[in-house]
Amino acid sequence: MRAADRHALRTLLDGGPGRLLVGVVSLVGLLTVVGLIALWPQGDGPSIPGAGTRTVGATVVGVASASCGGPSDQRCLTATFRVTDGPDEGYRAKVVLGPPEVSPALEVGDKVRLVDQRPAEGTPGAAGASGAGGGGSAGQAGAAGDAGGADAPGAGAADSGPVYAFSGVDRRVPLVALAIIFALLGAVVARGRGLLALVGTAASLSLVVLWLVPAILDGSSPILVATVGALAVMFVTTALTYGVTTQSLAAVTGIGVSLLVAALLGTLWSELAGLDGKDGDLGSFALQSGGELPLQGILLAGMVIGALGVLTDTVVSQVSTVAALHRNNPSLPPRALYREAFIVGRDHLSATIHTLVLAYAGATLPLLLVASANGVSFGDAINDSQLAEPIVSTLVGSAALVLSVPLSTALAAALVGRLPEAALGDAHHHHHH
Repeated sequence: MRAADRHALRTLLDGGPGRLLVGVVSLVGLLTVVGLIALWPQGDGPSIPGAGTRTVGATVVGVASASCGGPSDQRCLTATFRVTDGPDEGYRAKVVLGPPEVSPALEVGDKVRLVDQRPAEGTPGAAGASGAGGGGSAGQAGAAGDAGGADAPGAGAADSGPVYAFSGVDRRVPLVALAIIFALLGAVVARGRGLLALVGTAASLSLVVLWLVPAILDGSSPILVATVGALAVMFVTTALTYGVTTQSLAAVTGIGVSLLVAALLGTLWSELAGLDGKDGDLGSFALQSGGELPLQGILLAGMVIGALGVLTDTVVSQVSTVAALHRNNPSLPPRALYREAFIVGRDHLSATIHTLVLAYAGATLPLLLVASANGVSFGDAINDSQLAEPIVSTLVGSAALVLSVPLSTALAAALVGRLPEAALGDAHHHHHH
């Protein structure tokens, strides 16, 4: 921490508003730590067969078109793969991909991922497992070859060897490369703060993957887990990105209250709209897990986590605006600070809501296209749960965002606006660190 920031925090603790701000943030931080410990996953959650199956690498060695089977003349693409890792390395398998219109455009030499469809040892069907029929659904194993590389005459006989299904193109290298490019851009453009922001992002994602998801699967209340997890992410990202300053402490208070608003709105409107999360893949996963997944809670958790990013950006901007106004004109009373900062926040708010709505619209574009192509009315389209869920998520996040602007501005004006200028630290600290 810079000397200017240390001096600012000491000055902050000299006054009543400053001590109140630090006390509130400390209490929220303590409750968050208690929540993380109390909800720590024990690893006893349900397993979901067929979800997140591990894959092996393979290379395309041939693509052909053949009859899909049955009375129709429909053609299906069949690809031959050579397994490149795992216990069956070198093995060749034919997989029926499906009709060309809905099958991936594979070429010889493409790197892909395959799923081993043999039942695990000790599970029903493990003995005498056989290959899937050639007329199976897209991506299912149609025939298998021997380990030496020659294609087998067909699948279907017991003990015919490994049976693989197509999982997808191996896109891990491009994804990692894009992440590296993003990290380098952040480091070059934002320098030290950019690196800290990247560390905060990595820590936040780790918290979601390693704590939040296991805690939900462990049977804890999803909305409680999401709220505690979002608060923990908030502390990590705010501290690493903006440092421990008067502004970041005020921002934490505003973000925390806004997150609670998002959780309450999400809970209320999920009940009013009858959204229980039972449609789509989540419902089928719950069926496979024996109905142990709290689907509506998971839906609400997604709303809270989804609202966190945009709330952080908006609230921090508002607090920084109030601090800048107060620094430039310490004689401005809190009411005037609120009025001037709210003008800036209102302009920022309209642009942010527009971005948020377009992001969700882009995510639901395939569903909108299908509904329009089938002549489905707008009322029927939005009534479908697959569209209703993102609509409610968008509106809940937007409502929390709208409320966060006057709320965070008022908090900052009442707390930051009453502090001496020395408590606000270096005005240019975040830009030239």
